[in-house]
Amino acid sequence: MANVKVLIVEDHLMVRMGLSLVLEKIGDIDLIGEAEDGLEGVEKTRALLPDVVLMDIGLPTIDGIEATKRIKETNPEIKVLMFTSRDSEDDVLSAFEAGANGYIMKGANAEQTERAIKSVSEGSGWLDPQIARIVLSNIQRSNKPTGVATGEINYKDGKNLYGLTEREMEILSLMVEGLSNPQIADRCFISKSTAKAHVHSILQKLCVTKRTKAVNIAMTQGLV
Repeated sequence: MANVKVLIVEDHLMVRMGLSLVLEKIGDIDLIGEAEDGLEGVEKTRALLPDVVLMDIGLPTIDGIEATKRIKETNPEIKVLMFTSRDSEDDVLSAFEAGANGYIMKGANAEQTERAIKSVSEGSGWLDPQIARIVLSNIQRSNKPTGVATGEINYKDGKNLYGLTEREMEILSLMVEGLSNPQIADRCFISKSTAKAHVHSILQKLCVTKRTKAVNIAMTQGLV
């Protein structure tokens, strides 16, 4: 599989430098360019054709939401992952209405950032946990999808908001039932090590370290 080509659109130099260092350490992600403002981000996206654009919201010239809209108008196949410190409902919903494929907060660690980029590049979505709560709350109020970008996220019932695979969704439901890793392995006809790896991946995507917290998220947010 080819490496994921990434373009960073971020106006703060230190943030760009830090993010660049993170991405350069990942073997199957190629950083192909950087932009300092929204217009430059749109222009470089059209010129470089990245697989994923890491897009800040608070940008000079035009903001990240308008830049995302322009990118999607001309290159809808390019994935846009919002990478921002903004977590207001207006910003989150406006970003998805513009066509964003995922939303991650700048406080995310390197592993979460890597997972988010790869999940979005593969056609699944990615939502930071606190952002997922905003999206779910909006869905529950309207009882319909919010015009969020396509992908494998099922916004109608809240499933797969975290980029979970079909197998991970199955295993998460077994975790809710209280099954241990060996029991999950037996139920799914997989090895114990594979079951353990799936559980670890689920915890990482949900940004938690304990099974009980993963189960709580699954039950309170309607994931199973």
